[in-house]
Amino acid sequence: MIIKKIIAKEVKNSRGEKTIQVLIKTPKANFFASSPSGKSIGKYEVNPYNKSLIHDINFINNLNVNKINNLFKTKLKNKPNNFSLKVEDIFTLLKNLESLIKNKLGGNSLFALESSLLKALAKENNKQLFEFLYGKKIKNIKIRLIGNAIGGGLHSKGINNQKPDYQEFLFIPKEKTIKENAEVNDTVYKLSRKVLKARKRNDENALETNFNNEQILEIMNGIKNKYKKNIDIGIDLASSSFYKNGKYYYKNPTTKFNSKEQINYVNKLIKKYNLFYIEDPLNENDFSGFSKLLKQVRKTDNCLIVGDDLTATNPKRLKKAIKNKSINAVIVKPNQIGSLLKVKEVIEVAKKHNIKTIISHRSGETFDNTIADLAVAFEADFIKTGIYGKERKSKLNRLIEIEKMLKKKI
Repeated sequence: MIIKKIIAKEVKNSRGEKTIQVLIKTPKANFFASSPSGKSIGKYEVNPYNKSLIHDINFINNLNVNKINNLFKTKLKNKPNNFSLKVEDIFTLLKNLESLIKNKLGGNSLFALESSLLKALAKENNKQLFEFLYGKKIKNIKIRLIGNAIGGGLHSKGINNQKPDYQEFLFIPKEKTIKENAEVNDTVYKLSRKVLKARKRNDENALETNFNNEQILEIMNGIKNKYKKNIDIGIDLASSSFYKNGKYYYKNPTTKFNSKEQINYVNKLIKKYNLFYIEDPLNENDFSGFSKLLKQVRKTDNCLIVGDDLTATNPKRLKKAIKNKSINAVIVKPNQIGSLLKVKEVIEVAKKHNIKTIISHRSGETFDNTIADLAVAFEADFIKTGIYGKERKSKLNRLIEIEKMLKKKI
């Protein structure tokens, strides 16, 4: 493959904020990738940019294209003329690219650069990105959709100065296909909007409301029972956002818990509302608290205790969580760590220890649908995308498109 140009520029995400897009020009075509931006950012995420967005744009625009082309030529000199690459070759290239960059880019910028390069390499191999990264024949997709329907926490303004404390209220359907699951989530989203009489959406396109946390869970269970579909319910508490000085401060309704009380409270929620999915139920440093909750849950409930801020798509933090038996599922946000090599490592470590993997969007999204291909290629168990909005739909539509491709090949 010959790269003619690498061009980085500023674009806007779904919140209207500035983010980065990277274009790779080759003789075959132009390949774009852009990075989303988080708002509820954990303490242990890498910085989105090295010094600033402008710094990273300038750094990428000043990359020596000849060096990168020579890097590819050197590493692929013994490859056949059709440029057929094995998966290990692909990640060797990324490893050498990252060595060339030497930590001069933030997570957003590195993710956009590597994603656009992978798209170009996939095209050079006459493959779809998911096929290129998987390296074997894929028969079907077994990914479940996690749909963010109702919002609170840092992502919401609320109504009349009131909003739920939990950041996300999630529907997780269990139909046979991606398309059917997407249709179920569309329906329950509309039903939720009707019951809540919601007129506004937050920055993740989840519904705004002033209902309190448990009122919403009651409504969700009511919708689930009325619709009579096989749907699980989950929540992302994003507990670090309302944790201070050893206490969890709730505003709707007003109360506060210490760590032990928070664990007991979450455990009661799981039982009362038959919750399947609990993300960040405790603050981002409380490996021990996560472990105590998981131990309680494992006795009686089939429930996922999910690390996001706790693990931050970081192999070291994931290994610590596994050692402490803190979680049985992990969020994977590629731009949290930037390096797709480390994303791959996180997923491999998780799978080795029977930890469920959840590829996730961010609140400030773009139309880039790379994470859909990553979810398929890395055989993720779930993908969290949201339900409403063109930027969210782009990921779902890509998964439906991949599903159709695979059916044609059977």
